[in-house]
Amino acid sequence: MKRAVLLRFVVILLLALAVSSAFSYYFIGKNMLQHDMSAMLNTIHAVDYALDYAGDLQEQVEKLHAAAMDENSRITVIASDGTVVADSQVDHPDVMENHLDRKEVKEAFAEGRGSDTRSSESLGESMLYVAARSANGRFVVRMAVPYTNVLDYMIGIFPVLLLGTGIAFAVSVIIAIRFSDTITTPLNEISREMGKVHGELPEFTFKRYKYKELNVISETTMKMAAEIQAHMDQLEKEKKIRQEFFSNASHELKTPITSVRGYAELLDQGFIQDEATKKDFYTRILKETDNMTNLINDILMISRLEAKEAEVTFSTVRIGPLLTEIFESAEPIAADYQVMLHKECTPVSIEASAKQMRELIMNLVSNGIKYNHPGGNVWVEVWAENEKLYIQVKDDGCGISKEDQERVFERFYRVDKGRSKKMGGTGLGLSIVKHIVEYYNGSIKLESELGKGSCFTIELPLQKRIVDE
Repeated sequence: MKRAVLLRFVVILLLALAVSSAFSYYFIGKNMLQHDMSAMLNTIHAVDYALDYAGDLQEQVEKLHAAAMDENSRITVIASDGTVVADSQVDHPDVMENHLDRKEVKEAFAEGRGSDTRSSESLGESMLYVAARSANGRFVVRMAVPYTNVLDYMIGIFPVLLLGTGIAFAVSVIIAIRFSDTITTPLNEISREMGKVHGELPEFTFKRYKYKELNVISETTMKMAAEIQAHMDQLEKEKKIRQEFFSNASHELKTPITSVRGYAELLDQGFIQDEATKKDFYTRILKETDNMTNLINDILMISRLEAKEAEVTFSTVRIGPLLTEIFESAEPIAADYQVMLHKECTPVSIEASAKQMRELIMNLVSNGIKYNHPGGNVWVEVWAENEKLYIQVKDDGCGISKEDQERVFERFYRVDKGRSKKMGGTGLGLSIVKHIVEYYNGSIKLESELGKGSCFTIELPLQKRIVDE
């Protein structure tokens, strides 16, 4: 076993040294790049300090460059609209193309500084660009140097790194040969100790090796690997859900943004002259921005509930007065849809967040109103039983099909997509309800029949939610 372990040690050592050398090579280059960028930023700030932006910037830049800078470097001054107003290597910068789309320029205007590495269109060679916003905030001063300076340095130090790696490998192999017992002895000790643990473990199938010392280690490792795999599967599932969530959120935001842009462009270009039509467009823009605001608020609420980061203030919430308040808010909507609201509530209180309880009930009542018909009804009944709070919201509206009932609590799922969007729904209402219920370790039940209505029954513990440690 000692010989096999030694061979594996040499292989692993070789790989480790190769990886270590690669990382060293990478980080040395990165540190050098950072050093060069820092020096360039200092130069940019000095140029910014020296420039009189009210004067002839082209003349000033040429003088500064000739007096204090390397001939391979380049200084460019760019206005906030992307126009190049001065360049140390171009006599007539006004003929240069707009630079507002350059990565380093965009970053500098947005964040104060920016950088990029790419081939210069005007010089035809690879350049390192560093830019910073001017002190007055109206310009960006950019400096560029040939990127080959960094590459030449890295090529120069490669033989040194290679020699150092070779020496380290040779010394390590000699030490490994002389002290291989220090590897096998701990393995034997671990095998004996893990054998003691093995007796307490249930049966577990694992791959057997020709080295008996590794069998117990393998068994335990395989068991831990199975547990890790289960966690990885869960993480992968959560990652997929998160990706779908952001994909759907982007899609949902795209529609109102496109609408707002369309209305705004028509108004901006002067195609709409009629005042009534203008007012209608302004109203539509406000409506779409309200839809975006509601969607963003709902997304934030779900994200905080999932991350257990919701800012929750617990208090004794009296459901009766809360329900009265919700009905008062919902009455105008119910009147618009010609739907009657009914409530029956026994005197009951719960230790919870008043804001979350309002959100929970309001979402269900709002759905009951909007997915109903003229002359329809929405009933809300609240009662307590066996230390549990029950909230039942029932309507005689359009109902939900069996197929849709399994998915109504998913994010952005809509039973009637056209109708939901027309009414300004975000597709997150029932998902928020489900998350709030789960936050309080409760449950929600849906009973519905297409064309006859729906009934949501929520069960929550009356005592304060206990947070898992």
